[in-house]
Amino acid sequence: MGCVNGEKRRGLRTEPEPEEVEPENDKLNELSERHIISLQRVSKAFQSLVQLYLANCRSFDSTQLGSQLPKSAFSSMLRHNSVLQRLDLRSCSDWLTDKELLPVIGQNHHLLHINLNSCVQLSRQSLVAISLSCPHLRNICLGHCEWLDCLSLRSLADHCKHLEDVDLTACRQLKDDAICYLVQKSKQIKSLSLAVNANISDIAVEETAKNCRDLEHLDLTGCLRVKNESIRTLAEYCAGLKSLKVKHCHNVTESSLGILRKRDVTLDVEPPLQRALVLLQDVVGFAPFINLQI
Repeated sequence: MGCVNGEKRRGLRTEPEPEEVEPENDKLNELSERHIISLQRVSKAFQSLVQLYLANCRSFDSTQLGSQLPKSAFSSMLRHNSVLQRLDLRSCSDWLTDKELLPVIGQNHHLLHINLNSCVQLSRQSLVAISLSCPHLRNICLGHCEWLDCLSLRSLADHCKHLEDVDLTACRQLKDDAICYLVQKSKQIKSLSLAVNANISDIAVEETAKNCRDLEHLDLTGCLRVKNESIRTLAEYCAGLKSLKVKHCHNVTESSLGILRKRDVTLDVEPPLQRALVLLQDVVGFAPFINLQI
């Protein structure tokens, strides 16, 4: 957690005579977020200063406060903040529920980035609240949130019109129709993860390619139903693609990947010759001595 730039931190000077608190704010800028929070125990004056700092922060990152951030501390820290732009709650996954998240979402309508990776105790109610309260949202990570279903994803697509980066890794309730709806509504998506979801097939990948022409990064790791046909469609429509992950997609072969490889798209699967060389080295140890020049 922390204010995003010095410029935003200087925005804390909201008192009529800001010069009275400016020296303390300058010192706060030199401390880690964890130390800033601990200063509340020094005195009531420090507590007031830290509360002012928290109320004006544009970014809250739970990972910077350690893995044992107490539930009560979280609710207290963000009680008066209505200017958040970034909210990362990965480290709160053990205890975060709708009860703690909904008040924060309800009073922060300027959120651009939300990370709820592995927050498995939430429900669709939280995503619906995000959809209604955060119209400017650009990036959202919902990886391993198996509570995410088609209806809540539709709500997100209907209300958040500026999505650019969406992580749906291991959201196993989602099927092709949900992804098709998302990409039809969010044509500006540049990064999308559909990894570890056996429900995803060529239908979703082709619809993504045809609607999200500016797509740069796509993760299909472990999408067992994806085949060469959709990868060729991806190559045809997404000229700006920079990276594609298809490891463990056993029906995707070099016949489609080769097209992307020639365009210098970063792939997580080695070309066949390289894979054979590695295998040979593992088996007999001779690969380093083989001359493959043609």
